Amino acid sequence: MITKEEFMDIIALHRQGLSMRAIARKLGMHRNTVKKYIEGSTMPGYGQSSKRPSILDPYRQLIDDYLAEDDYQATWLHDRLLHLGYQGSYKTVQEYVRTVKDRRTRLAYSRFETEPGLQAQMDWGDFQIANPDGTTTTVYLFLMVLGFSRTLYLEFVDRCTLEAFLDCHQRAFAFFQGVPAEILYDNMKHVVISRSGNKAIFNTELLHFAHHYGFQPKACPPYSPWVKGKAERPMDYVRQRFWRGYQYTTLERLNCDVLSWLERANQRRHGTHGQSVAERWRQEIPVLGRLPLTGYDTSIKVVRKVYKDCLIAYNGNRYLVPAAMVGRKVLLKIKQGVIRIYDDHLLLVTYQEAAGRNQLIGDKLFYEQLQRDQEQNRRKYGKSKGKATRGLSTSSLFPQVAQRPLSEYEKYAQGGKPWNN
Repeated sequence: MITKEEFMDIIALHRQGLSMRAIARKLGMHRNTVKKYIEGSTMPGYGQSSKRPSILDPYRQLIDDYLAEDDYQATWLHDRLLHLGYQGSYKTVQEYVRTVKDRRTRLAYSRFETEPGLQAQMDWGDFQIANPDGTTTTVYLFLMVLGFSRTLYLEFVDRCTLEAFLDCHQRAFAFFQGVPAEILYDNMKHVVISRSGNKAIFNTELLHFAHHYGFQPKACPPYSPWVKGKAERPMDYVRQRFWRGYQYTTLERLNCDVLSWLERANQRRHGTHGQSVAERWRQEIPVLGRLPLTGYDTSIKVVRKVYKDCLIAYNGNRYLVPAAMVGRKVLLKIKQGVIRIYDDHLLLVTYQEAAGRNQLIGDKLFYEQLQRDQEQNRRKYGKSKGKATRGLSTSSLFPQVAQRPLSEYEKYAQGGKPWNN
């Protein structure tokens, strides 16, 4: 029997599109062993010949009956069982209650079918590319599927950034010719930043984006992958029908090829609803939300304060801005390696984002303007000193007066000269 780690290696290589023969050769196993675990898809383990009785066995049916009436907590059920003679631990009750609730939740979701235009589901998938030098490169697949028709949109990117995440959404909506009422995600960082109890706290940028396009983001319950099955199953379909045997050249070529493949894939007859995907899609398009007149600005947006040296800091580097912005805050919009700096809606300057760190990027004209302003202030201040500062330039707080002989003052006293001369 193989180990659990070897089983996970088999499943991972199978999802990457390797054949059973290639997996067996890579892992040093017999091909029948690989086939057994791929087709069985069951984690290896040793079974017990006989199941040991549990102290909870006499009370399982009672717990089931209580939970069928209402969503009681394990603490409440434990108290009831103690009055009936139960002598086991609270943890045993808690684990069984969790199992029953998870089973009920899973059944409820597995039978759920969406109405036209109601829901789409989104997922990321990673695909490995073997390079000639023996290294591997990873590209990531953005997958979105409409819940009613099962229409797919696929796009490969080299990084799972928030910018790529939102850009792929916009192109998916254009492809679908409308926007679903809600989109279901797992708990990825671009969607859920934290949780407060059972409530998901969504990424603020995603909420702005959702408001612009008129859909509601929804997050799956933690550790419940079956909830998003409409997106999970197509990922395996793409690996087997498109990726397996594909010869990668460039990302641009890959996206062209996958869109061409989608034209055929979206014509298939789906096994669940038994109809052509394209036929159901035509029914769904009229009830999708309308696309807005303008697209959403998917640039990364940050606010920075301008320091006295006319610099702002971003991502380990410093950038020059006009001297007039010193002490104020500016808005940075970053997209595809380009940084645009705004004062409200006024574009101040555009820079190419620095590749390294600890670099100073900017136009020296901004420094020259600052120096001119400083020189002008010095000249202005020197020509019009206020009365409060008189004497400071002579190192004395007393006014300096001219000294004249007494004979001069006698002329003034006798009327020989005017006093205001």
